[in-house]
Amino acid sequence: MLVGATHRGWMDPFLVLHALPPTPRAWFLGGAATAFDRPWKERLLRRVGGMLPVWRGGVGVDQHVAAAGAVIGAGAVFVMFPEGGIAGPPDHPAAFRNGTALIALRTDPPIVPFAMAGSAELYRGKRFATRILPVTSVSELLGPQMPADLPGPGTAAELDLARLLTSRLEALLAPVVAELYPRTVDPPTRRRRWTGLTWLFVGRPRGG
Repeated sequence: MLVGATHRGWMDPFLVLHALPPTPRAWFLGGAATAFDRPWKERLLRRVGGMLPVWRGGVGVDQHVAAAGAVIGAGAVFVMFPEGGIAGPPDHPAAFRNGTALIALRTDPPIVPFAMAGSAELYRGKRFATRILPVTSVSELLGPQMPADLPGPGTAAELDLARLLTSRLEALLAPVVAELYPRTVDPPTRRRRWTGLTWLFVGRPRGG
């Protein structure tokens, strides 16, 4: 099974884990430079869920596809954040990247769209909202545009199909994020304690 989830902050993998059954185990792709830069982070991540490190500018999509195929083939859950980062606005996904779609095209797993909101800013008592959408598939998302034979890996035709699949998944999740977000907004008068939680895993941006 492949979970495609929206992404707003470092809390998101834990929200996914909280929503999913404890078994089969969920595995994530994560930026190695930030996920494994402290021993305590590495210990925590390995304890609560599987993390497959991604080195920016390093390996290509083929190794990620192989990792996803191994996880899915073993009956586990592979979780991806199609936005590829946490730079989007709090009430709407950033533009989805094509990596999740390429993995879905090459492995053809059941796809679980997962929407969440509220994790862009963290403090004590912060509210989150999540929703698991009905299970779908590559063929269902593509509909009439699903070809009888999938194009070969690495071809321009495959990339075009991945772009279409990406847009369909984004169109499915974006309105749900917009719907969920108002439920997570506290009034301006609410005292916000422990706001440093926002940057616990990712580090405060320069100038922030």
